[in-house]
Amino acid sequence: MSKIALVDDDRNILTSVSMTLEAEGFEVETYNDGQAALDAFNKKLPDMAVLDIKMPRMDGMDLLQRLRQKTQMPVIFLTSKDDEIDEVLGLRMGADDYVKKPFSQRLLVERIRALLRRQDAFIGDAAGSSPEAKVMERGELRMDPLRHSVSWKGNDVSLTVTEFLLLQALAQRPGFVKSRDQLMDVAYDDQVYVDDRTIDSHIKRLRKKMRTADPDFSAIETLYGIGYRYNEE
Repeated sequence: MSKIALVDDDRNILTSVSMTLEAEGFEVETYNDGQAALDAFNKKLPDMAVLDIKMPRMDGMDLLQRLRQKTQMPVIFLTSKDDEIDEVLGLRMGADDYVKKPFSQRLLVERIRALLRRQDAFIGDAAGSSPEAKVMERGELRMDPLRHSVSWKGNDVSLTVTEFLLLQALAQRPGFVKSRDQLMDVAYDDQVYVDDRTIDSHIKRLRKKMRTADPDFSAIETLYGIGYRYNEE
């Protein structure tokens, strides 16, 4: 049974969504502000967190930033209906997905299940004998799925599951272009629709992380209107 942490200052959302998730077989922990959630997470992490952005004491952005210092567990943001800035900023900070308020609880359940399936599949591939489970080296890049580790020029880089899958897909065939649709298929369940902006935001954060290891990192090339390509250095 997967444990989901639901963090929102709206008690109606906490009550209704937790009841829905429990009916779907999840174990749910609820928190009405980011600080309360962080205090609990410091003792034991859930399998996934669903975070509202605008909350008292500590908002969702700040909570996510602190979480990413210690864990790459899946995170879904709940964002305002028309606030694209929240969506893009959340993805660039390391969220795996977002759902707009007001939202369908069925949609949220599907997004949660899709993320958990993707993580389970990733772990299963790493533990098995699939080609994706083998250590891959491309120039200065080294990726080890068994350990979920990435290094560039010998420097470790911490990636979320989404970021790891995107980098792996690009680096497997250097010089070949991957369209945004192809990258969506890699990073998301085929039952979940995401737009181009989501993939672009993940790639921007991926580049930013790689540049913490090497300010001159430029192996991921953007081909405007087409997609992305990994160029082996």
